[in-house]
Amino acid sequence: MPTLDRQDDVFVLDLGDGENRFHPDWLASVNAALDKVEKAEGPRALVTAATGKFYSNGLDLDWLFAHADQQEDYVSGVQELLARTLSLPVITVAALQGHTFAAGAMFSLAHDFRVMRADRGYWCLPEAEINIPFTPGMSALIQARLHPRTAHEAMLTARRYGGGDALDAGLVDHAVAEDSVHAKAVELAGAQAGKAGPTLGTIKSRMYAPVLDTLRTKGNPLG
Repeated sequence: MPTLDRQDDVFVLDLGDGENRFHPDWLASVNAALDKVEKAEGPRALVTAATGKFYSNGLDLDWLFAHADQQEDYVSGVQELLARTLSLPVITVAALQGHTFAAGAMFSLAHDFRVMRADRGYWCLPEAEINIPFTPGMSALIQARLHPRTAHEAMLTARRYGGGDALDAGLVDHAVAEDSVHAKAVELAGAQAGKAGPTLGTIKSRMYAPVLDTLRTKGNPLG
C-alpha cells in the first residue's frame, strides 16, 4: 500500500512496489496521504514515486470486472483522484521510475511536472488496443495537459514512449538516469515548496476549470 514520508519541505508518496493499480483500498490510502499534505502548514510540495518495475498500471481491471455493479462509483472515485491531484494547492512532481500506463499515465498528467527514467520503462495510453474508451473526463485531462498532436498520437495509436521520446513529445519535463529520477523530482518539488497554499490552489482550479468540471461530472462518468 502507498506510504507517505517527508524530506524537509517535500512530502514523498511511495505508491507501492507492485503494479500499483487503482484498487479501492489503494485509492483510499492515496487520498488519506493527500489529506495530510493538504492539512500540513508552511512550505511544502509533493512527489509521487514507486519502487520496482512499475509506477502505475492504472485501473484495477480484475477488481472492476468482479464488481461490475460498482463500475460508475469506481470510475467516479478514480476521476476524483485525478481532479484532486490536478488542483492540489501544492506543487506536484511525478517520479516515473518504471512503466506508466493507462490511468497511471493520466495520474502522472495530473501532476504539475514529470521526471522519467531515460533508459527503460514506457509511458503509454493503451486504451485503443484494449478496447476501453476514455471517459469524457479522462479525455479532457489528457487534451488539456498535452500538445494536440501528442494527445492525438498517444490516444489513437497507444504508442509506448520511452524516456527520450516522452521528453521530445512533451509528455515529461525531464528524462534522467535511473538513479537520478527520485532526486531530480525532489529537487524540482523543493524549489517550488514556498508556493503552497490557497492562491496556488485557486490558480490551478481556474486554469483547469473545464477539466475539473468534466472529471467531477454528476451522474454517469462514462458518458
